[in-house]
Parts: sequence; structure tokens; C-alpha cells
Amino acid sequence: MKLIDRAGLAVLLSALQVRGYETIGPVRRDGAIVYDRIDEVSELPAGWTDHQAPGSYRLERRDDDALFGYAVGPQSWKRYLFTPQQTLFSVARQPDGGLAFTPAALAAPKRAFIGVRACELAAIGIQDRVFRDGEHVDAAYAARRDAVLLVAVNCAVAADTCFCSSMGTGPAVSSGHDLALTELIDAAGHHFAIEAGSAIGTQLLADLPGRAASADDLAAIRAVPQRTAASISRSLDAGGVPALLMRNLEHPRWQEVADRCLSCANCTLACPTCFCSTNEEVTDLAGAAHHQRRWDSCFNVEFSHLGHGSVRGSVKSRYRQWLTHKLATWHDQFGESGCVGCGRCISWCPVGIDITEEVAVIASDDRGATA
Repeated sequence: MKLIDRAGLAVLLSALQVRGYETIGPVRRDGAIVYDRIDEVSELPAGWTDHQAPGSYRLERRDDDALFGYAVGPQSWKRYLFTPQQTLFSVARQPDGGLAFTPAALAAPKRAFIGVRACELAAIGIQDRVFRDGEHVDAAYAARRDAVLLVAVNCAVAADTCFCSSMGTGPAVSSGHDLALTELIDAAGHHFAIEAGSAIGTQLLADLPGRAASADDLAAIRAVPQRTAASISRSLDAGGVPALLMRNLEHPRWQEVADRCLSCANCTLACPTCFCSTNEEVTDLAGAAHHQRRWDSCFNVEFSHLGHGSVRGSVKSRYRQWLTHKLATWHDQFGESGCVGCGRCISWCPVGIDITEEVAVIASDDRGATA
């Protein structure tokens, strides 16, 4: 564990870039904090925080220059690993009339993600199990994932929509990182505690200027995510939810929510773990066809379309499918919940549907029915 200042953080970025990593981190753009390439510490969103509520997100000025003083924005790191659009192969007609099939090259640039939250590390772990660590490996995802270095940060701020503590995914970073930062702003100044979580993280840490953390420093570092956890107001009974939802598939609340839901798919696109996709053929003016995979959503009526029509033709059935898969049947597939409690689906729902509220309503009626 070392304590570094902003200059030390700049040294870290430079060290990563010298090793060939493209550094990706939070930047303020178009009224939100998004992830994009950064080359210098000055590009981080110093002095900005986010105010979130159901169906609401806005940035506000802080009274200090914290670099990571916000919760999470509309994007997740998913866009760099399970990309929104990917060409799988191309087909071109040859002079003799035959067809030539060319697999797309696997593009896996070395990238360092800066400022990954604990819930986002958990989300990356979930997608790893889907795409990389199971029986069927997505080669493109695996290549991109294996080329990534993760610099995490312990959350000093929780949005009103966060519920990671209920899901056991935060706000403290515990695993899955190469380096972990804790931002400290106090009378002693503006510093970052940094610790290693991997062999390459240990190598990077050894080269950073700074001093060893004292006992007082360690107490202050531990207190940061503890205060954040204490500020989280939303909760979800993660252990009891799967059985609760599956025995209430005909609860009237599904229709009540469907009457509000726009079936816009915002929740699934903002979600860091959703992985639905579709395939399509795209042609170019040269006469070649490109077989592409792009993000899709179970909220789209065409997603479950078979020969006789859509399996889930109503908004009610699509909303129920999403929530029961995310919180219940995901356990059957992957041994864990598909939700990490980041709250994006709540903030970025245009009508403010709150999954913690919906589960609580069903649970309240369920207790009454079984009392």
C-alpha cells in the first residue's frame, strides 16, 4: 500500500502508456460522465459529482477537486469488451462466381481501464463467465478481456439508485483488479492510496513515487467505503428473490409495471451484465456482405420472434422475462445473480421504474399471502 498524489497518478498513466496500454477512464461529456480515452490526469472529471434518482441523472459541482467523486454514468465497461457491434465474417463473390468467406480479424488492443468500481468489477466477472470461462468461449471477447488491465477505485460516493451492498458487490473493492485506488481528501491534502491485486499491479506499484501508508492512513482508507455503504438507502433481499419471483409469475404487479414501461430497452443497454445480441447481414457497394453481431434486448418484440410470431408479444411478458432472468433464473445458469446493484436501470429508465421497489411490492404481498 502506497500513498501517491496527483503527480504520482500521472506517473501511473505514463507507465501504463509506456507499456503499450491505451488508458481509458472517466471524462465529462454531454452532461454525463462517460468512459473514453484519456492521456493525462487533467482529463478526469475533477470537482464533479452525479445526482441520480429514478428516471433522473444530472451532474453537479462538488466543493473539492475529487477526481472520482461520482457514482456511475450511463456507460459501462461492457462497450469495450462485449462491443455494441462486431463483424464476425465477410463474404465476397470471386471472379469464377464462387464465394470467399473471410473471418474478421480479432482486434484486441491493450487497454487499461481507470476508475473501475467494485460493482463494475463484479459485472465484468459475470460477463467473463458468460463469454470466456465457460464451455463455449467467445474468442473475440476473450482476446479483448485478456488484454485489459484494471485499475479499480473504492467508492467514496453512492448515488440514490445504488444498492451494491445488498448484492455483495461493493462499495469496497475486494478482488478482480490489478490495482485499486482510494481517493483521500483531508487536511493533509489530496492523495490516493494504491494497492496491488496482481503480479503486474505489484510491478507498477513498485515504480510509483510515494510513501508507505501509516496506521492512520489505513484507518482513513477503510473508512471511505464504509461511509459509502452506510449512505446507501436502497436494498434488495438478494437471497430470497429467485424463489419469490418464480412463485409470483402471475402477480398483478407485472401488468401494473407494464402499463408504465415503454419497452425502450434503456435498462438492458445501460446494464453492465446484459448480453443479448442479434445477427444481421450488411452489404457494401463493392458487393461484399458482412455478417455482424450487434447488441439487442429482450424488450424488443422481434427478439423472441419465431415462425409463428413473437413468443413474448406483450410488454408484461417481456418485462417479466427480463426481471426474472436477471434476478432468478440467472442463478440456474451461472450460479449467481445477474444484477450487481449499480442502479443504472433505475436512473436511465425514462419512467423511473425501480426494480428494488417492484421486488419489494411483490414480497409484501407474498408475505401477506403466506402469513
